Amino acid sequence: MLMKSATHSLTEQLSDRFAQRIRDRLLAPGARLPSVRQCALQTGVSPSTVVSAYDKLLALGLVEARKNSGFFVRETRAEPPSAPGSMSKQRTVRAWEPDTVQAPRGNSAPIDATALIRGMFHKVSNKPQPGMGVFPPEWLESTFMPAAVRKVTGTRALHDFSLQYGEPMGDSGLRRMLATKLATLSVPATPENIITTVGATHALDIVSRTLLRAGDHVMVEDPGWAVEFARLNAMGMRLLPVPRKPYGPDLDVMARYCEVHQPKLYVSVSVFHNPTGYCLAPGNAHRLLQLSTTHGFHIVEDDTYSHIAPEHATRLCALDGLQRTIYVSGFAKILAPNWRVGFLAAHPSLIERLLDTKLLATLTTPALMERALALCMAQGQLRRHAERIKSRLDAARSRAVKLALNAGVSFAAEPAGLFGWVDTGVDTDALAQRMLDEGYLLAPGALFHAERKPSTLMRINFATTQDAVFWKKYSEMVKTMR
Repeated sequence: MLMKSATHSLTEQLSDRFAQRIRDRLLAPGARLPSVRQCALQTGVSPSTVVSAYDKLLALGLVEARKNSGFFVRETRAEPPSAPGSMSKQRTVRAWEPDTVQAPRGNSAPIDATALIRGMFHKVSNKPQPGMGVFPPEWLESTFMPAAVRKVTGTRALHDFSLQYGEPMGDSGLRRMLATKLATLSVPATPENIITTVGATHALDIVSRTLLRAGDHVMVEDPGWAVEFARLNAMGMRLLPVPRKPYGPDLDVMARYCEVHQPKLYVSVSVFHNPTGYCLAPGNAHRLLQLSTTHGFHIVEDDTYSHIAPEHATRLCALDGLQRTIYVSGFAKILAPNWRVGFLAAHPSLIERLLDTKLLATLTTPALMERALALCMAQGQLRRHAERIKSRLDAARSRAVKLALNAGVSFAAEPAGLFGWVDTGVDTDALAQRMLDEGYLLAPGALFHAERKPSTLMRINFATTQDAVFWKKYSEMVKTMR
């Protein structure tokens, strides 16, 4: 609710609120503002005040009015360059392919993917945030990491590290430990097949910059990871959304894409898929690898949640032996977000090209953090830490599911891993904006689709949805929207 003030009118307060959210990317390009009537009810002001506030936003160039549709946040970003020889600036494929495999029309990122990322740095409130994609900081606290850092930064070691670049491929000790770790997952990689990176997202970026050029077609899971959609879009790629089913990707859709578009890459989360929690079934994995061999595209397998996943879960890289697959993972989720240590494992024929891309972007990666991580792995501390996190997450998931069901949501996918994919029965874009007023950052379903579409689904973080107060507020808000 807005309050009358001697210094700021209600119109100014309301327009300033929306303007700040737009500038912070909490209201992203293409997002629809509440209708005049809805906004008046939500904020306790008159419809004329809302109209005046929206007019001010129009004058500032932050929103645009669409006839019979309402007010929408303006897109202010420049379009990426067209692919060489292209006659169109569109980043997505147009209409001549079959309807069942038609690529998205228009901008692919439905709600700015940076909204949730910014939420990690600029907290909406001190309340638990259901839309966040990470474990709470208190879950990650440990004593062994500071001890490892102190050990590897002894006076002589710190001097040696500081006065020279690290190894181009990453600390050799860490790469040996990573090879051992991958062996437990049946992924055949030697230290020479592994390159360390500044987090898993950097690894994904290295792969795409090495294998792709602007205008190339890339198959992505839908629903899938919004940050990856935004990153590929920014590089000028043409996204081909593949429906993600409980057993894996829709292979019929993929086969048609291959026949029509000759995609260069498929980006997949096989285990504890984000946002659904699905895990890949062996039969689907075998058929997918056959498709990759037949049509010549690579697969990058993002195994970010490997530390909380069962070792026996089906992974494409284990079945394929890194022939056409590239394995990506990291440690920010489970250990230390600010260390930014990730890695990739690939076939020897790709390693030099991938390494060149890394060197052009970052030269090397921080040897101090990598060596400390290798020590934590060698002493078994990381494994025990992950086991504690898994146990705590299992208990949290059980509590969160009960609270969610009592609040009237249904699960669109069997609860598993860190995330739940739930159906609210209302437009979650609108719900997210209302809950933001209450200090809660949600992750609406539209965020996880390669093409903007209204959705009643949203992703919840089981670790941050154990608060009964949140679910009570959620229930009250949903009742006003039905």
